[in-house]
Amino acid sequence: MFDDNKSNGKIGSALVVGGGIGGMQAALDLAESGIKVYLVDNKPSIGGVMAQLDKTFPTNDCAMCTMAPRLVEIGRHKDIEKITLSEVESITGQPGNFSVRLNKKPRYVDEKKCTGCGACVSNCPTRNSVQIVEKEKIEIQPIYAETVTEILKKHRNRKGPLMPILQEINSTFNYFPESVLRYVSQETGYSLTHIYRIASFYSAFSLKPIGKYIINVCLGTTCYVRGSQKLSDKLNEMLGIGVDETTADMQFTFKSVRCVGCCGLAPVVTVGDEVYGKLFSRDIPGIIKKYKSK
Repeated sequence: MFDDNKSNGKIGSALVVGGGIGGMQAALDLAESGIKVYLVDNKPSIGGVMAQLDKTFPTNDCAMCTMAPRLVEIGRHKDIEKITLSEVESITGQPGNFSVRLNKKPRYVDEKKCTGCGACVSNCPTRNSVQIVEKEKIEIQPIYAETVTEILKKHRNRKGPLMPILQEINSTFNYFPESVLRYVSQETGYSLTHIYRIASFYSAFSLKPIGKYIINVCLGTTCYVRGSQKLSDKLNEMLGIGVDETTADMQFTFKSVRCVGCCGLAPVVTVGDEVYGKLFSRDIPGIIKKYKSK
């Protein structure tokens, strides 16, 4: 595909067909030599069969451990252009001056906008049977309707409004009622699957009702060594609930975390934005009393 004899003008780029481990290494070697490389593969991504292996013979090395550095290098290299879902149809010309015709299959996804969320896989019409059903209009309970409508109206003309909408709904109701998420999906056009992925990913969001005050006990190594388990046991005793449970009066939700970044104050308990450090179990009743009286 190339010729380093500059006198005859045959210089430029190279085409590597096949994005397996051999093709990836060849592309990297050529690119490091200063040659523009087009790496072509008929699969949706490069990696070849090696990506499907657990171990490799004879060293028993991890296949992905071998591939991952090359994948990163190829992704970052300015002189390597990946052309996936493509097959070579014809090659014409002579050494140093080839013309290659490729048949590129449609991907149906805008690669520049792809975030890797995976929603396209779960909704792919070639993998799932498609049924066209008429959507029922979602109605939400009157206790939510006015507030949610106002929140949607406020963010309607913003670019990428979903996250601020969810943040405001969560801070208003302290959780996401199912009917509200369905209504947001209907009004914004975002799929319910996509909204649920976000709502269930962030620990600040909740899909079930939580208390007015969230109590977090740090069970990280430093706090645990300094007695945070005793604090947790005392909270269980006083509130009558376990971890990830909420009191019947909806005042307190009890959670455990692995680190709050205050190791110098261990053991640590947080209530909302308040941090309480260097605690003993005898300090817990006073903290609970403080918030019960608010």
